[in-house]
This record gives sequence, structure tokens and C-alpha cells, in this order.
Amino acid sequence: MNAAHTQEAPWRARPVREIAAADGGAAIVAEVARAHEPVILRSLVAHWPAVAAAHNGDDALLDYLLQFDRGIVVPVSAGPASLDGRVFYDAAFTGLNIDRGAARMGELLRRVHGHGAETPPPLIYLASADVDTCLPGFRRDNDIAFGADDPVVSIWIGTRSRIAAHNDLPLNLACVVAGQRRFTLFPPDQTENLYVGPFELTPAGRPISLVDFAQPELDRFPRFADAMATAQIADLDAGDALFIPSMWWHHVEATSRFNILLNYWWRTVPTYFGVPQDALMHAMMTLRDLPREERAIWKDLFDHYVFAADETTAAHVPEHIRGVLAPMSEDLIKRVRALLLNRLNR
Repeated sequence: MNAAHTQEAPWRARPVREIAAADGGAAIVAEVARAHEPVILRSLVAHWPAVAAAHNGDDALLDYLLQFDRGIVVPVSAGPASLDGRVFYDAAFTGLNIDRGAARMGELLRRVHGHGAETPPPLIYLASADVDTCLPGFRRDNDIAFGADDPVVSIWIGTRSRIAAHNDLPLNLACVVAGQRRFTLFPPDQTENLYVGPFELTPAGRPISLVDFAQPELDRFPRFADAMATAQIADLDAGDALFIPSMWWHHVEATSRFNILLNYWWRTVPTYFGVPQDALMHAMMTLRDLPREERAIWKDLFDHYVFAADETTAAHVPEHIRGVLAPMSEDLIKRVRALLLNRLNR
């Protein structure tokens, strides 16, 4: 890791556990996914041709990527060098501090290549784009076989950047193709200590921490010190990968001139289960502002029917009338959704 481009964490955080994983593929990914905590897979994708091009310098990397350019228009986020790469809100918290536009893929690559070398560089950033759409053929030689799993694969390309701490529902395998990255990770139970912002206005669809990790302002965010005590750090070079479990908070710094990350996202439950955050927002709407005594009643019901539910919860109810008490199937979920939509539209 090039210390000259790395923001040192203002606390002592333990390093993420790591394993040597060169050419490990799907088997080792499946193994770490059962750990339920972050794991560095050192050199997992070091054999990729794109990684080799990155090691040969920015010019070689640009030439390698341009062979996959088909003129696709991609979304681009941009901002001045004064942002220090931080993607965040504007001063009034009415929008974001970046401008959003679009460019053809080749133009984006050349802008990152050209401006990334400036000191300090402006922010030029392609966030979570479908790699098969924007770089067709790239995965022919730069990919991981996931077996039965069918992950969504996205690519991030940009100059130096700092992405606020956030969490994601899917399991996440983040593979560094070019540049260097530092991930700062926190367990899911640190939500209260990370001072999370709004649900509706977000940089990329997920609520983010309002704490600037480079300047934490502990007088304004005092509980962040408690989050610091749980932090884990992962410093990654091109060819390394990081497994991030579902809902783990992670702050991401891309610290080189030309940075590329490839993400594999997948879940271990059927997609028809839906997104738990929808249920959370519905609970905010219907439960959060009830009197304390009523909230306590519903908390007990949620514990009984959801969080502590097991095979005994509905054992006393005849199977043919269990309805929503039965194990969830695709057909049952469709019926429940129809019922909910009917009630919400009243």
C-alpha cells in the first residue's frame, strides 16, 4: 500500500482477517461466505489480465480497457479537487456535492487516466455500472466462476475517492482490479454509533454515515468513538479481494490515480423474499410514532412471529389454515403482497 496516498485512520483498528487465495475461485468464496465476518482474499484475482495491465502502469491499463469500449454511454459523477474525493451532501443537505452527467465509456476512461495524475485530482467517478453492459467481453478473461450462484457484477472506475460508510443487503465480493483501496468496516450493530443520514436522499440508494472519517468531529458525533472500537481495516492492492457480509457497514477509499473495483453481489435466499428495508420503512410509518406502551406490545409480537420464530410458533395451528404462519413460499408471498397492496391502496 502506497502510504503517500493513504488517509491514516485516526484510531487503532484491527486488521481484517486474511487468507491466501490465489486462483481460489468459487470454492473459497463459498467458504468465507459462511464466516459472517469480513475476510481478505489476498491475490484472489491477481491472475486476471486486467490486473496484469494495471501493474504495468496506467497507460497499459487504459489500452487494455479500450479494447472493450463499444461507445456505451455511462453515468458519471464529477466534482472539483477541493472535495478531496469525498462523495457527500451539499452544504445545505438539499442535494449532493457532486455533478451527475453522462459520457461514452472511452471518454470516461481517458478522463480518469488524464486527470487522475493531477495533484490534487478532481473527482471523476463511474459508480456501480453493469460490467457486461459498459465493457462487453471484459469478463471473458476477468471473472470468478460462482457455480450455482448468479451474482450481479458491477464495476467502479475513478480517480481518488472517499465513499461514506454504508451497508448493503447482498453478500459482496469486492475485487480490486487497479489501484489501491482501504475499507473500514463495522459490524451491523453499529448503526446508532455511525450517525446515519436520511433514507430518501442518498448518494447511491443506501443511507450513509454523516461522519467524515478524515475529520470525525467527535464533539458533534461523540458515539463514533464507540464505533471506532469495533472497526476493522482492510488495505487492498490490485489483485486482492474482500468479502463483505450482508449489512456490514463499510467506508471505502480509493487512493490511487486510476482505480477500478469489480463487485459480485448475491443473496442466499430467493429474490421473491423481497427487500427487508421495505418492511423497516413500513414499520417506521405504522409503529414508530405510537405511544411507548403500544410499541412495546408490537415489539413482543415481532419477536414472537419474526425474530424468535421457529417450528413451534405455529405448531398448534392446523396446517391447512396457517396462512401467513406457514413457511414462506413464492405462492404465499404473492398472496401476502396482493393483500398488502390492497390495504395500502385504500
